[in-house]
Amino acid sequence: MILKALGSQPFSVNAAASRIFVGLLLAGLVLVPVLHLAIPEGAPFHLPTYVVALLGKYLCFAILAVALDLVWGYCGILSLGHSAFFALGGYAMGMYLMRQIGTRGVYANPILPDFMVFLNYKELPWFWYGFHSFPFALFMIFFVPGVLSLVFGWLAFRSRVTGVYLSIITQALTYALVLAFFRNDMGLGGNNGLTDFKDILGFTVQASGTRTILCMISIATLLATFLVAQRLVNSTFGKVLIAIRDTESRTRFLGYRVENYKLAVFVVSALMAGVAGALYVPQVGIINPSEFVPANSIEAVIWVAVGGRGTLVGAAAGAFIVNFLKTWFTSGLLAPYWLFVLGTIFVVVPLALPKGVVGALLDRFSTKSTGLKGASAMDEPAGKAAE
Repeated sequence: MILKALGSQPFSVNAAASRIFVGLLLAGLVLVPVLHLAIPEGAPFHLPTYVVALLGKYLCFAILAVALDLVWGYCGILSLGHSAFFALGGYAMGMYLMRQIGTRGVYANPILPDFMVFLNYKELPWFWYGFHSFPFALFMIFFVPGVLSLVFGWLAFRSRVTGVYLSIITQALTYALVLAFFRNDMGLGGNNGLTDFKDILGFTVQASGTRTILCMISIATLLATFLVAQRLVNSTFGKVLIAIRDTESRTRFLGYRVENYKLAVFVVSALMAGVAGALYVPQVGIINPSEFVPANSIEAVIWVAVGGRGTLVGAAAGAFIVNFLKTWFTSGLLAPYWLFVLGTIFVVVPLALPKGVVGALLDRFSTKSTGLKGASAMDEPAGKAAE
């Protein structure tokens, strides 16, 4: 089915890049469990547990980057609030994981999480009902980010708020959620958030096998997200999105309901971000209000800009590149200088490579391919004339 979806595209450099990306993800589905579980510790090709957890985190960030590229790269909506949808999906998963602790918590309360006992809660808040069930939690992972994006998008796009004004409003949205979730009386752990998870679907969260499965699910989800996004942008719907990005007023004059297209892609993107957050939480082991901060949304924009806006593959690659550099810089003596490096990357890459790293590579190979086709076209008549 995957090959059929990719094979329906005409051959081009972009299509070739997509095939390579999909091939890498499929290879990861096989290699991660083999290298981590089948090869014993200490062997040359063994994949350590911390690398599996780190890879899982990068994959979740890549899903978020693809979601952001869908609205920014193809529709021109620069959202500085996508961390809100990411964090809401994460909190929905975190609430389910907290309900699974039961009597294994510090206070051994079968109903209330430890932080509620500590804060003298007498009963479980109403919005926690149902989170003992995984299907309900899965529904809320989609429902909460979806409803928020639908309401926010309907109000913003119906009012024709665009450009930097829309970016500021999305940033204000996520900042408001930061302030709300920091409050202890919200019933979501306050500034400490939700942590100390024990198991998921009966499997120990910290076990090597569970971490491997979560990483594989993250790979599969990134693959599905990429294919869905690619299918959207290559469809008639995607062509309209690109038209809105380039000339919104002209697209509206042609009779398209621009606000409906914007709203639809914004909600789809928010749903993808929520799923990314839900996968992120069990692999990292904590979710707190710091995931809402606007700086996280801005960092996601940097991933897309570095990798290549409007390429999808570039967005995912940018997430891996920037977060790998972040891990490398923040784990040694260079840790205090990471923000300076991040700022430098955000300034230098758009100036030197306006289309990002992957975008520049695609342009280069596309130019070479065009040159080779042109040369062969010129040689063909000459050969026929010689006959």
